[in-house]
Amino acid sequence: MNDITVRADVVNGSQILIVDDVAANLSVLGELLHGAGYQVRAVTSGRAALRHAAREPRPALILLDVMMPEMNGYEVLAALRQAPATRDIPVIFLTALDNSRDEERGFQHGAADYIAKPIKPDVVLARVRSQLLASVARNWLRDQNMTLEIEVARRMKENELIQTVSIRALAHLAETRDPETGNHILRTQGYVRLLAMRLRDHPRFAATLDDDYIKMLAQSAPLHDIGKVGIPDAILLKSGKLTADEWEIMKTHARLGSDAIDLAERDIDQPVEFLKLAKEVAHWHHERWDGKGYPDGLAEDAIPVSARLMTIADVFDALISKRVYKDAIPAEEARAIIAAERGRQFDPEVTEAFLSGFAEFAVIAAQHSDGR
Repeated sequence: MNDITVRADVVNGSQILIVDDVAANLSVLGELLHGAGYQVRAVTSGRAALRHAAREPRPALILLDVMMPEMNGYEVLAALRQAPATRDIPVIFLTALDNSRDEERGFQHGAADYIAKPIKPDVVLARVRSQLLASVARNWLRDQNMTLEIEVARRMKENELIQTVSIRALAHLAETRDPETGNHILRTQGYVRLLAMRLRDHPRFAATLDDDYIKMLAQSAPLHDIGKVGIPDAILLKSGKLTADEWEIMKTHARLGSDAIDLAERDIDQPVEFLKLAKEVAHWHHERWDGKGYPDGLAEDAIPVSARLMTIADVFDALISKRVYKDAIPAEEARAIIAAERGRQFDPEVTEAFLSGFAEFAVIAAQHSDGR
């Protein structure tokens, strides 16, 4: 509270706008407030009050008569509250009315306080200073909150950047074991994000694919093949067809990846949402809609949404990319293969989202081609 106490001194010299259609009232209040060290502006009508309130420097406080011709105090206050430039200026009503209902009406309109006429100098000065101090405190708290929000936003952005860099570093580590994948992680990340955006309004996916989920899924997608660091070079880089035993070892990369992420999450002793999705895509991106995939033979909706999206993204990119064991095929040919696997290898609706947006997937493939 020390900062507020120090800043409270600025109420001395504050500018106050007095609004009253009776010149004698303006004179009495003006002399009283000027003598107390305040700067005073005085006007005799509601319309003049609105003009002066919007001018720089804006008043720190308005003393507003209720009973005025043409535009009464309630109407003036309503207009002040509607304008962004004046909505936060505190207003004290001045009134000869001695009725609790009128006082209640004033507070309902947003008045900060009420001063009854005939005025009592000590009461006026005390209430004016009280409202100015309250305004200083509100402004101080608003500034502190704004500063805090800016700092929180900065740190969140910094944390997201650290997350992104860490994920890319791990993904590139996996790529060092399988160098021909090139920009595979960038392409699959783009495909997954695009699939999620195209499905976000679909009845089957709308409850899952909100903005936060899509963002985290795109962040975690590069970790889908992290388990390949645990596969021996003789198998991972083999140019010919794998034997049955070698293929069983190759398939373990899905579980190895999810286990590694799970161990990392245990080290920090609390769940992290994007790591949950990273585990899903690493563990189950080779599952099939018909239940004939690996490592767990999950089928249909038992396969997490994240993994179903990752499956199409991964297969499409594998088909159009050169590997040690195969040449790349044209994107249109890959499209036809994926279309033929709708309802067998792939979720039918996810497949439809891919097919209907194929041109956009082709653009992503071209933007991050291995030749660039």
